[in-house]
Amino acid sequence: MTSHRIKGAGRLTPARKARFTFDGKIYTALEGDTVASALLANGVHLMGRSFKYHRPRGILSAGAEEPNALLDVARDSARRQPNVRASVQEVFDGAIIQSQNRWPFLSFDIGGINNLLSPFFAAGFYYKTFMWPREAWAKLYEPIIRRAAGLGVAPKEEDPDHYANRFAHCDVLVAGAGAAGLTAALSAAETGASVILVDERAEVGGALLFDSGTVIDGKPGYDWAQGVLARLKAMPNVRVLTRTTVFGYYNHNFIGLAERVTDHLPRPNKSLPRERLWQVRARKVVLATGAIERHMVFANNDRPGIMLASAARMYLNHYGVAVGSKIGVYTAHDSAYEAAFDLKRAGIDVVSIVDCRAKPSEALLSAARVLGIEVLSGYSVVNTSGRLRISSMTVARNGSTNHRKIPVDALLMSGGWTPSVHLFSQSRGKLKFDAENQRFLPNIYAEACVSVGACNGTDEIGALLAEASAAGGGSVSLTGQSTYAWTGGMIGAAEGAGPDTAVKAFVDFQHDVTAKDIRLAVREGMHSIEHIKRFTTNGMASDQGKLSNMHGLAIAAEMLGKDIPQVGLTTFRAPYTPVTYGTLIAHSRGDLFDPARKTPLHGELVAAGAEFEDVGNWKRAWYFPRRGEDMHQAVNRECKTAREVAGIFDASTLGKIEVVGPDAAKFLNLMYTNGWDNLKPGKCRYGIMTREDGFIYDDGVVGRLAEDRFHVTTTTGGAPRVLHHMEDYLQTEFPDLKVWLTSTTEQWAVIAVQGPKAREIIEPLVEGLDLSNEAFPHMSVAECTVMGVPARLFRVSFTGEIGFEVNVPADYGASVWKAIWERGEALGACLYGTETMHVLRAEKGYIIVGQDTDGTVTPDDAGYGWAVSKKKTDFVGIRGLKRPDLIRSGRKQLVGLLTQDLTEVMEEGGQIVADPNEPKPMTMLGHVTSAYWSENLGRSIAIALVADGRARMGKTVYIPMKDKTIAATVTDMVFFDKEGGRIHG
Repeated sequence: MTSHRIKGAGRLTPARKARFTFDGKIYTALEGDTVASALLANGVHLMGRSFKYHRPRGILSAGAEEPNALLDVARDSARRQPNVRASVQEVFDGAIIQSQNRWPFLSFDIGGINNLLSPFFAAGFYYKTFMWPREAWAKLYEPIIRRAAGLGVAPKEEDPDHYANRFAHCDVLVAGAGAAGLTAALSAAETGASVILVDERAEVGGALLFDSGTVIDGKPGYDWAQGVLARLKAMPNVRVLTRTTVFGYYNHNFIGLAERVTDHLPRPNKSLPRERLWQVRARKVVLATGAIERHMVFANNDRPGIMLASAARMYLNHYGVAVGSKIGVYTAHDSAYEAAFDLKRAGIDVVSIVDCRAKPSEALLSAARVLGIEVLSGYSVVNTSGRLRISSMTVARNGSTNHRKIPVDALLMSGGWTPSVHLFSQSRGKLKFDAENQRFLPNIYAEACVSVGACNGTDEIGALLAEASAAGGGSVSLTGQSTYAWTGGMIGAAEGAGPDTAVKAFVDFQHDVTAKDIRLAVREGMHSIEHIKRFTTNGMASDQGKLSNMHGLAIAAEMLGKDIPQVGLTTFRAPYTPVTYGTLIAHSRGDLFDPARKTPLHGELVAAGAEFEDVGNWKRAWYFPRRGEDMHQAVNRECKTAREVAGIFDASTLGKIEVVGPDAAKFLNLMYTNGWDNLKPGKCRYGIMTREDGFIYDDGVVGRLAEDRFHVTTTTGGAPRVLHHMEDYLQTEFPDLKVWLTSTTEQWAVIAVQGPKAREIIEPLVEGLDLSNEAFPHMSVAECTVMGVPARLFRVSFTGEIGFEVNVPADYGASVWKAIWERGEALGACLYGTETMHVLRAEKGYIIVGQDTDGTVTPDDAGYGWAVSKKKTDFVGIRGLKRPDLIRSGRKQLVGLLTQDLTEVMEEGGQIVADPNEPKPMTMLGHVTSAYWSENLGRSIAIALVADGRARMGKTVYIPMKDKTIAATVTDMVFFDKEGGRIHG
């Protein structure tokens, strides 16, 4: 097998070899090779097939922008990942690599017939073809499209690897470790700032890995970079993360990083994660993400062997691999000459440089003459030939029809450089257009960040180093020089792209979008670049338009007769490059995918024989069956015992928020419909919180512990959203208020003791507090000690019985629970769960937000109009509540329902009508929100939302069921102890 390694070239060690297979054939690589460099070293250029036309495709780039060479990389049958970029994935010994999107073979793909049928697959064909006949979509089109979708095949076996997640804070995060990034990191580190330097490659250096003409501080660029890396690694305030991609830039300088920890190792330590997700909050971000070389758009510019000039330079100077033996160059930019010169000096035949510019630099032309390289200035490549690899290029003088065919086995191209502004755009920064160099540059910043180097349009090495040093905040003084400055550039799209509709001049390689597709989109009325993008799918492939976006913009602008900025710019979204599900999920899989939250009393509940139900993430005791009891029997017993003796309940899941500060009462006045100024310390009040539209958002009891401290309870499911709701208003609407909010849900274990003997059960355990009705009446709160443990004791009830809620620190919850249950059991009390709690509260007409309300219920609709202050001039929802629609008659209101058949229990959600004989469609009055059998009442009860419900008291409504119709009488919602005397003991 012929090797295309250049002796003495590159930086890999020849003695350190690795063996891998590609499509079943064994190849040898050097450690440090990427899959791309290894295959090129073995003379393999054909690596994949395009998505739509299944055209042969090879390596185009040497970086993350690679659109063609997407491969399936595996260690074994279980460890397999599709759509891996060959230019990024490092070879490891034993790697099993397969090409994708072809059948039966890469060299002979039946799908290639699509290329012949391409006239039928013009841009937007799917929007037109699959509209008719309408009924064929589900049976014919959708199955075919689903089978054709994607390039690789997702693994079917469970992923055996594990992933990690890390959080970090730093003063400065530097994205990119090229010359600019290294300088900025060093500058910041020398000020003592904590620095995280990130680069997606295995080695730092960026363009210095291939650029042989740059000297910094008297050293070749690559050597300088390795010296700076050593200095940074020796600093305790610096963390260097290579093989790590900054994939997302979010609000408040929150950065997402994906670190590939073991993907390059032949036999990774099983204790190491495969990939690690870093979530970083940085005080300042320095973007040094460089620039991406542009390809040229000309007929058949996609054949294997055609690649970016910088890629060929990388494979030569870093990996020691020649991309061909007879090379042509097609350029609109000076930097391609450097690639040609490096290859020529390495002994490789560079047959011609085709420069579409009329007057390239005289210095470049002179250097080409010295090396014996023909330069055709004012010429363009108008076509190529070759089946599975390029064999020739056809050139012509611009404006001429006389063609010349030049044999080549590789063609390098460069249309200039596009600053990599993706992360800047993700941060919501605004771009400006540099018309002279045909590129977008950072302009208006939305975050605490700064762009430096090529991504900021700074091309000259001396200016780049000075800019990066200043961005780091220090004063690193460096000198640098390059053989040629990378200034200027153009979008190489005009000469070879058509107007000939038969020409396939590719703009987006992965999705087979051509220049004629862009033109067709404009002709069909797509004048916004976002519309053009969706009509053609340009820029929607896995490379996110890194190579294709600027060409698509230029062609569209040319067709529309507008400047590029007038056409618009597509949105750069996270992730910068694809991120595996494993990295994003990390530990959240299996039992940890949906973690169960358990209260501090969970072990005691299990020991007591509780059956559990899931309430959100919480495991809550549902009921406590005794031997021989089913659920209904257990609940009936618990309900009777709680009313006749006492019941003990784990209420730890209630949301708890500490609201503290001199303006705490004022803040609660704004957040709740009730007033709080007159609530004295040591007292509680039921509160209702509405959204801005006036509908009930949450409810709960609020206790005032001191003038500046409140203990707020919320519903179990509402705790996080209520805290978020409060924080949102505190930070955005009421930032002048001196208030601090703290979630304390997990801090307190809460034991609710309800029933006639509740005081008798807890009184001996409470120290230093008089629990008599006179000293500690209903709706009181006090800080005290229970069994020597600091506690907060609430005299509140959700059952209508005398009740106490004992709040103790979570660590003491189990001990206090045991003592309370020991006394309760001796007095004949029972443990009860959530099902009994639901029945008991329904007997008293207490609502559950989210069950009896549905987001369209106001306090008045729920019968809680008394909780809306008439004196307050402002609170969240006050304007919503005044809307005419919310105070009109006929609104749905919460009422009670009693079935005329005492034993009939309605179904929750059952629809309510006034006339069961009304023809369909029947007029729906509302629905049943809660329905139970009440053992205490000896009958069924229900709560329902009914149109004009309170005006229907005593009237009969009907609930049509599948097999029968239930008749019920409308009543008020209080079914038990209407006078309310039991709650006061």
